[in-house]
Amino acid sequence: MRMIMFFLVGLLVHVIFFISIFDIYFTSPLVHGMAPQVSPLPPPASRLLLVVADGLRADSLYKPDANGSTRAPYLRSVMEETGSWGVSHTRVPTESRPGHVALIAGFYEDVSAVAKGWKENPVEFDSVFNESRHTWCWGSPDILPMFAKGASGDHVYTYTYPAEREDFASTDASRLDTWVFDEVKSFLQSARENSSLMSSLQKDQNVFFLHLLGIDTNGHAHRPMSQEYLENIRLVDSGVKELVSMVEDIFDNDGRTAYVFTSDHGMTNWGSHGAGHPSETLTPLLVWGAGVHTAQRVTEPQKYSDGYLQEWQLEGLRRVDVNQADIAPLMSSLIGVPIPLNSVGVLPLQYLNNSDQFKAESMYSNAIQILEQFKVKMAQKKETTLSFLFTPYQLLTESRQAEFINKARVLIQLEEYEDAISLCRSLMDHALEGLSYYHTYDRFFLGCSVVLGFTGWTSYVVLVILKTHASLRRPPTPTDQVSGKTLWWIGVGATLLIGMFLIIQRSPVTYYIYCLLPVPVWYSVLKEFGTLTDLVRSYSLLPLGKCFGYFALVTFGIELLVSSHHTVIISLMAPIQYNLHFYLEKVELCLSPQVVSFFHRAMLTVGLAVLSLWPLLSGLYSKAKFRSVSWVLCCLFLATFPMMPVVGREPNIHMVTCAGVLSLLISTFYLWSARKRTTLHLTDRYLLIFQMLHVAVCAYVPTSTHSSLQLKQGLPLLNQIISWTTLGSSLFVPLLSSTRLFHRLLSIFLSLTATYLLLSTGSEALFPPVLSWLMFVWINIEQEAMLSQGISGRQELSTFDFSENIDITKIRQLKLDDIRRSYFFVFFIITAFFGTGNIASINSFDPASVYCFLTVFNPFIMGGLMMWKVIIPFIIVMCTFETIQVSTQLSSRSLFLIVLVISDLMALVRNETAISNMVASGKK
Repeated sequence: MRMIMFFLVGLLVHVIFFISIFDIYFTSPLVHGMAPQVSPLPPPASRLLLVVADGLRADSLYKPDANGSTRAPYLRSVMEETGSWGVSHTRVPTESRPGHVALIAGFYEDVSAVAKGWKENPVEFDSVFNESRHTWCWGSPDILPMFAKGASGDHVYTYTYPAEREDFASTDASRLDTWVFDEVKSFLQSARENSSLMSSLQKDQNVFFLHLLGIDTNGHAHRPMSQEYLENIRLVDSGVKELVSMVEDIFDNDGRTAYVFTSDHGMTNWGSHGAGHPSETLTPLLVWGAGVHTAQRVTEPQKYSDGYLQEWQLEGLRRVDVNQADIAPLMSSLIGVPIPLNSVGVLPLQYLNNSDQFKAESMYSNAIQILEQFKVKMAQKKETTLSFLFTPYQLLTESRQAEFINKARVLIQLEEYEDAISLCRSLMDHALEGLSYYHTYDRFFLGCSVVLGFTGWTSYVVLVILKTHASLRRPPTPTDQVSGKTLWWIGVGATLLIGMFLIIQRSPVTYYIYCLLPVPVWYSVLKEFGTLTDLVRSYSLLPLGKCFGYFALVTFGIELLVSSHHTVIISLMAPIQYNLHFYLEKVELCLSPQVVSFFHRAMLTVGLAVLSLWPLLSGLYSKAKFRSVSWVLCCLFLATFPMMPVVGREPNIHMVTCAGVLSLLISTFYLWSARKRTTLHLTDRYLLIFQMLHVAVCAYVPTSTHSSLQLKQGLPLLNQIISWTTLGSSLFVPLLSSTRLFHRLLSIFLSLTATYLLLSTGSEALFPPVLSWLMFVWINIEQEAMLSQGISGRQELSTFDFSENIDITKIRQLKLDDIRRSYFFVFFIITAFFGTGNIASINSFDPASVYCFLTVFNPFIMGGLMMWKVIIPFIIVMCTFETIQVSTQLSSRSLFLIVLVISDLMALVRNETAISNMVASGKK
């Protein structure tokens, strides 16, 4: 009963630390209660046409083809004659939803918001659509609803095609864009016959939004360099040309229409997006029409040193780059609507062709709009902080705010517009820095509280291990009882003081949990102080050399997994978190090792190379040469996978077939070698043969599916049935197999491998067979390690039966070598997760892995399948570790506690590094 309570408390502690991630790093940046800001001068445009070509890379549009001709002649002519152009720089995660929020609402959506919904607004925010008089939208059902549902009033109208049309196996995904153009044309044609609709169109501050998903769909299905992707660009170009002509005609060429053409994100060469590669973050931006500068020729070299101007043959045209959020205030100023209240975009004046007064007034409105957010954020933080503890942002105190505002207003009145614009830019820079300052105001305080609690928990687990599993038990003494009462009163006093402090500051409920949790945790640690003193007294009985060796092993291992990433983790967590796998990682192995292995997979190669030397360093080589050589070879083979390209970059279906053949050879070799040691019942033999035939079928299905998709014949129904049946059966078929140790493990391996093959696109399919062979060797070599340690009662592995009850009299206490076993398990778990870079197929969305199951876009089903693919190697390692636990006669509770300590230490190293970065950034 006490152990159940211990596990429940441990689960609660880790859930609290998991939730703390959101309060420390991912709280919403949005504030409410600001007044709308708009320029008092009349705008240059009455209406705006926004076209977003989903998944369009900047170079795909701008770069001429091999013949030197452009793929988009109309848009190229706009750049060269009637409009301004540049590159819009997106932010991670480079996905459709956050990209559109940045474009239309002007801010970078807080990553935790995605957990509350995909299509609708998880949080209330303002947008250009909301501020407009009317907005008509055409496009994907995955994007449009969130702006319609979030708008105040009933003035945002959406027209979407059925979700089933978003099929990656479609014969021609460009039909999605054709549908949008046809619907817009039909809408404009109907306005000629509908006086009420025409009256609405003739009003000012209207927006027309076209979301074109065909390019993105073709990019995923055929890659950005494919003919389908490039032809889709030509289709979009001709569609935009025809649409502009029709718009100008319906409004009698009044010159009051502004046009914006851009993209929400780019795409890698292998057809994915989500991360921060330049091909994903660099998107085109073309603006023309009312109030926009026409093409400006330049003769001097421009400030950009990325080499794209020469590559795109655009050296003679002025290029104006922007951040993606800057497009929202640009659109607002063109049609004269208030800038979205939560926008952090800065108006790019180089695009505007208007008077200096209009530019100055627009910049002033932009600056006040950002300053309003700063003032609300400052007021909120000031209200919940004791006055003597509150540290204001020094560059923008209340007096400095008034000084900036008054001076800018005076400069505008004196018609010194350039100086006024410069001052407004400075004010916006300070306000944005101040917003970040107050947004992260409590981060250091919360981080310290969490680390203090986590350190206490880890220390308590260590003491539990020493007390209950290391022969350090002793009866309580009267002195312990007295000190226990003293500790109890100290804990009560600390709880009251912390609680009163938080009440006075009116802190959120979660702050009470983070700040009060260390009190009972450290009370429990100090209460067990006698265990630590017993350990000190018994140091003379310990093998100090071996203790030092294992301490060095764990220290080196943790440093190996956590080093070399001190500055990039927090900024790069967004895509990981945004696609849900980040949340799952914290629960099992906390944060550090997974994130580091994701960005520095080569560290796994180094670790595996070091682990391969274990039999040589431990002396096992002389006692079990064949198994030791097998261990070395398997480690080295597995070490090659982290050096390979990330999954999806170089698909090779033939490798999937080879992986299936290798799995069958491994299974056949084992059954042949074990035929004399153990006998199988006829039903068990037939089950294994059936599973092997099933693996052979699953090795063929990806090839068949790939061929069908290449011929644009869609996903074969039979392949889809086989895939889903395989996925469902993989969970229970192993339960029908023999309960003998290796036969059950073989059944699990075959069942999981069949599913993994269906989810593979290339060399990663070889990973489970190699990993499984290493796990098989690990099980056997651990038996040799037990023999070398003189542990009695060792049972032959071939005779192990999971159906038999464990003899608790043979359960032994912990030894130092168990620390090594636990560390191996943690390392193999991390290798299983990140050895092939599978997690990147979730972070950088690439649906190719799930084409055997479905091709119609469904982010949650596709994400779930990709997550299952990541988890399969993890299950193989878990089953192996359970086998080692049973075969080494150690309770699972003991090994679990050691693994927990190692994992928590990794999390502590990561958290302490993050706090150090906070301190360093605060000193700057």
